Amino acid sequence: MRAAIINQRGATPVVQEFPEPQPQAGAVLINVETTGLGGWDVLGAYRLGVEFPCVIRGEGVGRTEDGRRVYFGERSVIPYGSWAEKTLVPEAEVWEVPDDVDDCTAITMGIAATGALVPLETANIQPGETVLILGATGTLGQIALQLARYLGAGRVIGAGRNRATLETLKAKGIADEIVCLGSDDDVAAHKTAAGEGYDVVLDGVCGQPMLDALKATRRGARILTIGTGAGRQINLDMADLLFKTLSTVGTGQRPAADREQIWRRLLQIAREQNIQVDYQEFEFANAAAAWQAQVDGVNKKIIARLD
Repeated sequence: MRAAIINQRGATPVVQEFPEPQPQAGAVLINVETTGLGGWDVLGAYRLGVEFPCVIRGEGVGRTEDGRRVYFGERSVIPYGSWAEKTLVPEAEVWEVPDDVDDCTAITMGIAATGALVPLETANIQPGETVLILGATGTLGQIALQLARYLGAGRVIGAGRNRATLETLKAKGIADEIVCLGSDDDVAAHKTAAGEGYDVVLDGVCGQPMLDALKATRRGARILTIGTGAGRQINLDMADLLFKTLSTVGTGQRPAADREQIWRRLLQIAREQNIQVDYQEFEFANAAAAWQAQVDGVNKKIIARLD
């Protein structure tokens, strides 16, 4: 079968022939129709417990051998994944897709949207509060802006490094205000955007950007860190954390049944709220280009369709 293969750690994927998965007790064979690529695929999915060569893990939508249309996340049985004509997935990770949900929505409401909803609900946003999404230009961040408003935020602020994407988010009304990081004084930019201060910060990057945003939070603020793209170590002044809470939230380490229920809720929210996501579709044969686009931070959800 055709598959996008990583032949060694750090290598760019190449599309080549790969042995088909064979039936296995407790797992489901899936004929992949649409596959997605996300930040975790290029940042960390090949660090632990992976055999090489392997298929890009990813998430996708496909058909089981008995014809059911299903979504599956990035937990395919090693060494398989979603970037292949067929994959093998543990039964608990295979979820039937409602007929009125398209493949792209099913994929995007999986890992990315779950990563936004879980911490935002943990923050217990109160009506009218100001919420900052730090790392707003990526797929998760764009969804988080919309979910924060759905959960009751009065103002939603998007911060990131890509000004063009940020301006688009503001023009669409997805963000009320934006903060373009990398200025001469990011702290001042945050304080201007925050007004009386941020009540909730969903921090998708950590590092210095999180420390700068922390200085624009108000008493009682909740800061939830879910990513470390800007650095895993911080030099925190505890004075900036007085009367506030800082939590690290892992969104994917829940039982499969719990994650499925979150995903189904998100499908309903996406319908009701018309959640907007930008996509970039690649030819499956151009998996290397899709991979590089994700590495470069394309700020769109990357997908590919298999014939």
